[in-house]
Amino acid sequence: MINRTINRKSIQSLDRIAITLIAGLTVVIAILLFQGDHSVPRVRSFTWQDKQIGVEHDRFAITFTRPMDRVSVETNLQINPPLPGKFSWAGRRLVYTLISPAPYGTNYQLSLQKATDKYSNSGKSGAILQPFNAQFRTRDRAFAYIGVEGQNSGQLMLVNLSAPEPKPIVLTPPDLVVSDFKAYPQGDRILFLANDRNSQRQGVLQQKLYEVTTGIHTNPPEQQSVSQEPAGKLKLVLDNKDYQILKFDLSSDGKTIVTQRVSRSNPGDFGIWTLQPNSSPKPLQGQPGGDFLITPDSQALAITQGEGLAIVPIAGSQDQPLDFLPKYGTILAFSRDGLAAATVKFNQDFTRSLFLVNTQGTEKEIARINGSIVDAEFDPIGETLYCLFTKLVAGEQYQEQPYIVAINLKTGETKKLLEFSPNQRQVQMNLSPDGIGLLFDQPLITPQPAAGISDAVRTDDNAAIVTSRLWLLPISSISTTDESNVPKPEELPITGVRPVWLP
Repeated sequence: MINRTINRKSIQSLDRIAITLIAGLTVVIAILLFQGDHSVPRVRSFTWQDKQIGVEHDRFAITFTRPMDRVSVETNLQINPPLPGKFSWAGRRLVYTLISPAPYGTNYQLSLQKATDKYSNSGKSGAILQPFNAQFRTRDRAFAYIGVEGQNSGQLMLVNLSAPEPKPIVLTPPDLVVSDFKAYPQGDRILFLANDRNSQRQGVLQQKLYEVTTGIHTNPPEQQSVSQEPAGKLKLVLDNKDYQILKFDLSSDGKTIVTQRVSRSNPGDFGIWTLQPNSSPKPLQGQPGGDFLITPDSQALAITQGEGLAIVPIAGSQDQPLDFLPKYGTILAFSRDGLAAATVKFNQDFTRSLFLVNTQGTEKEIARINGSIVDAEFDPIGETLYCLFTKLVAGEQYQEQPYIVAINLKTGETKKLLEFSPNQRQVQMNLSPDGIGLLFDQPLITPQPAAGISDAVRTDDNAAIVTSRLWLLPISSISTTDESNVPKPEELPITGVRPVWLP
């Protein structure tokens, strides 16, 4: 009886304690609800924070801890130096899309202050965002070229214009003479075709495909395998034991190499082969060869076939092309998004036409000349096409005079940027990935037979290159409608040929 009385009193005491706690918590909750939410909205993530971006990175995202007042965010978001762009929203996530690529070799500061959230203190001004500051940068402004003088003749060279002291860096050993090269997407490695120097001196084709590191280490927003090796680490990619390698291309994702090869034992065995990482070369069935170019999506190949261009898949069956363009003899370039291509038509009157062909089937002639259409490159946003043309020079000897023009693809207006002397037919150009600089060379050649006893770098028609100046033409302010606004090229203190910007 006594124990029952004690237990009843204990239970009653616990009930009173529980009721008191519940009442206290209720009061606290009521006070919090009355006073509102005092937590501060914050930036949860910024996709470019402390990263290094390239031309393919055209948008960033900022995610907040709560829904924000969009106008206050858009008004107070600052990027220094400025990067014009457009805002879009999906809940708490802001996406900022650049109007044009961010110039390379630049450090950027992003700040967001005084922005407010959307729902705090219903009917009152929102809570102010915790100040957010971040930084990011673009890739270095760097380019590679082939040396032509002294001990660097035939060697692959690199210049990083963003370095404190830009100077040429030797990437390849002296016993190799480089003929062509392509950079991997992150600029950390370069794929190149080279002959050994003894074979070069004897005029014998013994080219092999190599890979070399550049020493440029990027930190992209997405997870990618980027080489951290110093410059000059060499790796053999494809030998020439059974097949001679004539030319190659590298896909924009860096995962596929396409080569044109001919069998040493059977010259009739001539065609195009594909090479994937950690696998052996595979022939592209039913494709005997011709000039080729990998599409920007890295999934297909444009190949010249007789009286037209065939687009064939790299993987799967190549018996039937994805598309066929019967009028064109050469494809020069694709736009970065793959929606347009610059192609060449050889006309019956011995003129040549430059056509713009898009994925909707539209074909538009944008130039017709009596010389040669040597090269063409789209600017990063696909609005301007930079072209290297030649024109015939009247005289007793056949001569072609090179010149560079910019074609506005919206208006069709053409503006001449540079004109070279008639004896400089071997000029090559390359547009920077951010679209603000054009590199070109001016090689001086020695015709055969002098080239036959030289280990010098050769032109496509086997003439030896004696020397060559490199030039940089700034084009960020070019307007095809303003004839007076013609930039002047800057001569670089470097001798070399075939300059190519790193991506």
